[in-house]
Amino acid sequence: MILLESENIIIRDVLTDKFARPSSVDQTFTDFDGVAYHIESTKQGPITLSMDIRCWSDLAKTGALDIIKREYGDWVRPETEPDYSITLEFDYAKVPPLGAERDALIQSCSLLKRNAMAAPFERAFSLQKELEAEVEGKATAPAGATDIMPIHYRDDEAIYVIPAADRVTVVFSTIFKEETDRIIGKVFLQEFVDARRQPSIQNAPQVLYTNREPPLEIRSVPGLKRGEDVGYVTFVLFPRHFQHPEVMARSISHIQLFIDYLHYHIKCSKAYLHSRMRHRVAEFLKVLNRAKPEQAEKERKTASGRTFRRA
Repeated sequence: MILLESENIIIRDVLTDKFARPSSVDQTFTDFDGVAYHIESTKQGPITLSMDIRCWSDLAKTGALDIIKREYGDWVRPETEPDYSITLEFDYAKVPPLGAERDALIQSCSLLKRNAMAAPFERAFSLQKELEAEVEGKATAPAGATDIMPIHYRDDEAIYVIPAADRVTVVFSTIFKEETDRIIGKVFLQEFVDARRQPSIQNAPQVLYTNREPPLEIRSVPGLKRGEDVGYVTFVLFPRHFQHPEVMARSISHIQLFIDYLHYHIKCSKAYLHSRMRHRVAEFLKVLNRAKPEQAEKERKTASGRTFRRA
């Protein structure tokens, strides 16, 4: 199985080409979660990169705009393109020359969605440190979870990020629209739960899976769906998973792509099963064709020399 990349390859390739050879472009495309992008420029420039993400209002409440300004600085255009959440604008004359600085800018732009989606996780990690500091030296047990940050990134699906004094809990809700998806998804998610028992990955986050009923951490959230086609996956992140800046960045990149990873591999599993079934049917047809008796001669002769034809 492969790991999906956080970067958007189309953004990387288009910006690499246009920064090197400025020309007109007007390209619209969509990412995994229905996130829409628009790259537009004339030959003289500037070139703009806009992104529309359906959960922007949820992300904005957790400080997404501050992270965007931190990552892109003066490249952020104050007025966004109509129907888009974020717009970056690049003047060809001000783009860094060919080299490491330009490559870093292009790489950062290709991570636009990743950086926007990082806001609730960074805020949760910061709150966890504050809660941990409050309970240090006290005889009481660490305080429980505080506010729940919901991120409705898809229709009927959401991410719930819950900081606490000793951990950060991330709950994914997902909908299995087909019976086959539900069965394969349940087996797939159970493997995540069982895999942590292996000694080699004991330091991995704890993973829990439930269906029909949401986990206790989010049962107070109104409007949660319940049923056989609903699944909830819980990741428990401890301080060792986000204390170091590099580890934190890697954890954020991996965890926000989990549902994309899940649905992608469910589709791959179904495609593999279908290919194996078609191969098996072809093999059975070969066996049946070999089992057919040879066609008997239709004309025969009697002992007296007369001929007759079989029907």
